Amino acid sequence: MSFFIQALFIVIPIFFILIIAEEIASRIMGIKVNRSADMISSLSSGITNTTKDAMKLSIVLISYSWFLERFTVYKLEPIWAAVFIAIIVQDFTGYWLHRLNHRVNVFWNRHIIHHSSEEFNLSCALRQSISETVHFGAVLMIPAALLGIPAKIFAIIGPIHLFMQFWYHTKLINKLGWLEHIIITPSHHRVHHAINPEYLDKNYGQIFIIWDKIFGSFQPELENVKPVYGTLRPARTWNPIIINYKHFWQLIQDAYHTGSIWDKIRIWFMPTGWRPDDVQKRYPIYITKDPKNQKKYETNISFPFLIWSFIQLSISVILMFHLFTIIHIQNMLFNYIYGALIMLHVFSFTSALDMKKYSIVIELFKIFIMLGLTYHQGFLWFGLKGAYVYLIIIYSLISVSVTYYFYKNCRIQLA
Repeated sequence: MSFFIQALFIVIPIFFILIIAEEIASRIMGIKVNRSADMISSLSSGITNTTKDAMKLSIVLISYSWFLERFTVYKLEPIWAAVFIAIIVQDFTGYWLHRLNHRVNVFWNRHIIHHSSEEFNLSCALRQSISETVHFGAVLMIPAALLGIPAKIFAIIGPIHLFMQFWYHTKLINKLGWLEHIIITPSHHRVHHAINPEYLDKNYGQIFIIWDKIFGSFQPELENVKPVYGTLRPARTWNPIIINYKHFWQLIQDAYHTGSIWDKIRIWFMPTGWRPDDVQKRYPIYITKDPKNQKKYETNISFPFLIWSFIQLSISVILMFHLFTIIHIQNMLFNYIYGALIMLHVFSFTSALDMKKYSIVIELFKIFIMLGLTYHQGFLWFGLKGAYVYLIIIYSLISVSVTYYFYKNCRIQLA
């Protein structure tokens, strides 16, 4: 079992505990930080991302190991010095990849999911991409390769560096004094997630704020400008899989509709949000121009339906952890099938949250897949047998029935 998957068994429960603690603290402090459907969407996104990463569904154009084998000119010792340099290089690389994701049209699709929530809380930190499948960040890590820093150090530091970016996604922690000059704080990151003109495209740092100050992208949080969260083109869906590819689909449509060959090519590499003039006139899309008057996305769903959606979310967590326990001993084809089923499950219940009619069709397709897999494996469920299999069958039948019932009978405006 890889270090990344082992770490997930530790950090995911910690994340859930902290999310619950934030909700309790927010109620005590009288600060609203969560909306139920938004939280379900965020946590569902985290499930899809960790499932994708655990199955290593990505392509590395050029690896750090390749640079290490060819570029090393000096072996840095002792180990603490190598770790220190590795942390600096990892953060420097993260800053520039993050900035690139924000500033280039095609790369924004890799990151839009993280900014799609119109709230700012610990759960939205788990909105991570499944569309970021091509990696090329090693070109920024050449300084570490020159010093002969082992790849295994980055294999450990990488996940830790990612997990350390969780804590500062909160509105409950104010400015932190002298730490504001050194590390990324909740105040810095509130600015980064805001769509106010004063805050847009600022504070790309991941652990250290120094890169923003060096490269001119730093902006402190202003007392007289309250951050408004989301994206300038609102997602308007709770479905994290749709959000992951919504911008890319828009680029495809714009490239197709524009009459200019040059625009068909350059649209992918222009600044984020750029559209050809002829397309903007013929196919306008909604853009938030006044964040202060933002109207947040909401769907008319009942409280019982929300409870059912949380149950569906819990089912996806159980399935994900089961996959993690068998991923290293199971045939890779079955791992991919299991992972795809989890994605389908998330797509289904988040589509139901959006009150989409096709969620019923997706549920029926999910039942067909689950029952088919059970039959194909000889009345087993990926190594489980007996009562577990009966639970899977019973759940699959209940799932479509309850989803259909709520869709037809419980679409009422939340109080």
